[in-house]
Formats: sequence, C-alpha cells, structure tokens
Amino acid sequence: MDTINDFFLLLSSLLWGWPMIILLLGTHVFLTFRLRIPQRKLLTGIRLSVQKDKGASGDVSQFGALATALAATIGTGNIVGVATAVALGGPGAVLWCWLTGIFGMSTKYAEGLLAVKYRVKGKDGRTYGGPMYALERGLGMKWLALLFAIFTALASFGIGCTVQANSIALLANETFGVPTWVVGLFVCVLTALVIVGGVKAIARVCTVLVPFMAVLYVLGCIVILCMNGSYVWPAVQLIVNSAFNPSAAGGGFVGATVMMAARYGIARGLFSNESGMGSAPIVAAAAQTRNPVRQALVSSTGTFWDTVIICALTGLVLVSSILAYPDISYADGAALTKVAFSKIPYVGAPLLAFGILTFAFSTILGWSYYGESAVNYLDVRGERSADGGEQSEVRGSSLFYRVLYVTALFFGSIISLDIIWNIADCMNALMAIPNLVALLLLSGVAARETKKYLWSGRLDDEMEEPHH
Repeated sequence: MDTINDFFLLLSSLLWGWPMIILLLGTHVFLTFRLRIPQRKLLTGIRLSVQKDKGASGDVSQFGALATALAATIGTGNIVGVATAVALGGPGAVLWCWLTGIFGMSTKYAEGLLAVKYRVKGKDGRTYGGPMYALERGLGMKWLALLFAIFTALASFGIGCTVQANSIALLANETFGVPTWVVGLFVCVLTALVIVGGVKAIARVCTVLVPFMAVLYVLGCIVILCMNGSYVWPAVQLIVNSAFNPSAAGGGFVGATVMMAARYGIARGLFSNESGMGSAPIVAAAAQTRNPVRQALVSSTGTFWDTVIICALTGLVLVSSILAYPDISYADGAALTKVAFSKIPYVGAPLLAFGILTFAFSTILGWSYYGESAVNYLDVRGERSADGGEQSEVRGSSLFYRVLYVTALFFGSIISLDIIWNIADCMNALMAIPNLVALLLLSGVAARETKKYLWSGRLDDEMEEPHH
C-alpha cells in the first residue's frame, strides 16, 4: 500500500507542479479579461439562478442545475480540504484558495456557456452536454473528448466517491465510535436508494439539501468567528502575509514555502469549486435556459458560493482558532476543523458532523451523475437509446457504473486518507487538462457569445435549439 501511495504522491506532485499552477491560474486570469470581467455581473447571475426560464429548452431548472453542481462541489474540500491545505501549506494557502475562486468564476462562466452552446438532444428526448461535446462539436477533437470522458469517469470514483466516503467514515468513527465498515455500508445503501431513481431523483434531493446544509454551515462559521472576534483581523493579516512571505507564519508553519502554500491552496481551491475541471458543465448543459450566457452567469455563482464564501469562512475559522487556542495541533488537517468547531459549546461537534455528512453525501450524489454521463458518452448505445425516459438510464453501462460506484463507496470508507487524497489530486489534474485546452481554444466563441447576449443587452434573446 505504501508503494502505491508513494507512486500517486509522486504523480500528484508532478501534475500539480508549476506547469499546472500556471495553466490553471493563467486560464482563470486570461478568461477574466478575455470575457471583460464577467464577475461584475454576479448579482445578475444570482437573480437568474432563482428565476424560472419559462419556455426554455432543457431537462432541469437553472436552480436545479446549480443545486446539483453545488451538491457536487460543496463537499469535504470545503472542510477537510481547506484544513489539509493549511496544515501542509500554512495559512497563506487560504489566500491562494480564495484567489483561485475569484478568478475561477470566469472559468466556470465559460464552461457553462460552452456546455449550453454545444449541447445536443438525444433520441430519448434528454439533453446531453459538457466538455466532451464542446471538444467534439466545437473543435473536432473526438480523441480528446474521449480522454476527458475517461478521466471524468475515473475522477468520479476519487473526488466524488471514495474521498467523501472516507471523510464520513473517519468522522463517524472519531465522534461516535462507529466502525468504518458499518458507516461504509450505511452510505452505500443510502446512495443506492437515491441514484436508482436517476438524475431526476438526484436533482430533487440536492435542491432541498444544498441550501439547507450551506446556510447551517455558514451560521456555524459565523458563530466561531464571533467567539474568536479579537483574532479575526490578525488571522486575515497572517493569511495575506504568509501567502507571499513564508517566514511570516512562524511557529510550526516554518517548513511551508510560498510554492507549498500556492500548490496546496490552488489544488484545494480547484478540488473545492472545480472551476477548470469540466465537471459542472455536464449538469449545466441540462439547464432550461433561453441562451448560453444566462446559464453561464448562473454557473459562475456556484464558484462564488463555494470558494469565495464557504472556503474563505472555513479558512478564517481555522486560522483564527489556531491563533486563539495555541494548544490546537494543526499538523493533522482532518482533525483541525473538528477541534475548531468543538470550541462551540454543546452544538459545535454535532454541527460539524452533520455538515460533513450532508456535504459529503450531496457530493457523492452529484458526482454519480457526472461519472454516469461520462460513461454514457463513451457508450453511445446507452446514450442514444430511443426507448425514452428513465428506462434508457438503467441499461447496460449505466447500471454497471452505478453498481461499481456504490461498491467503491464501501472501499473508500476503510482505506487511509492520504492515498485517497493523492489519487483524487491526480485525477483532478488529468481531467482538467483537456477541459482547459477546450476553454482556451474556444475562448473566441465564448467572447462572441458574451458580447452578443451580455454586453449588448440581449440577455432575454432566444438561442437556436440543440439538435440531434
């Protein structure tokens, strides 16, 4: 097991070296200015996300698509991931994580736009889309589209499946003493009960679960920040200073370099909001929207809620708690958040346990849809089945994928955290590369569509219908 872990650790460090950091952040910054800073239309995006686009084509409402995407992104990356980044990269990692979110909004915007622009309607009446369709239909790169679909299917077992199951099992074991295999079985059964109903069942659960869990977690963070009141501003200063000057962190963070802070901050930022990874556009393509830009604006709000708000709050809670309680050991990223929340009398630990449980479970549901969509793209027969409705979903490759996904949940709950995080980091990078290629090569299309609908004041105009 150590040999396997060492291999993925090496591969992860290679994939997440300077080339990936430059490619990822470079794409975020390039698209921000290429699209004329779409972040300034954040309030419009928030407004559109809660409105129904009547008469528009698509399978789910814009809010349903956003909730499903947020279900997949608001997960343990927001809690355990940020804590791991702080433990390994020092407080400065929080700033890099936050900056990845700010600039990543434009990347998430472009992903949503291209997903709707190049989506197709299958013979079963359902809408299909995502980076694989943008690569195939926009660039004629079928081979790269296939690679993206393969990496997505593999990534779903890492980021969306085993990592989340591991976090649930670890916390339940530490908090309540429940054996990890028992937790694993429980998660398997619960997941199977939802995903057997297909994407509609997933969307229904996510639409209810996501707003509730996010609000509850944010309130918990605000309570801790109020308790740590006198340490909040020093925490902000420490985060900013140590992002560029490692010696500013001092103490146990002395081993952290600027490169480590940037690497872990950006890696966890991507893990958290998935901007640039290409997962969220898969569900964005199914949204009921009258033109690509409307859904693009809605998609970009996902990164705002996930990283700019929730991850920033988590990071601030962790760093202010470390300053407020010097006895806290921050070497173990997984336990760091738990210790911080336990400072809230009586309700802190249960609140965190509930938060991780719901965050992780919603991520498991969201990623099961991404992985299944990728498998359906690889198996054209399954995707283009003409018998209609949910019937086509449960045939062949889809059924096989669902069984495999639920099985992986169990093994994820009993394997060590280190190896799971390292594998997840590798899969994230491999998935991001073809997606970033598509975003950069199709940036001209995204810019034209943005100019046509957003900057020309034609946000209510209809687009052409997707075709077979």
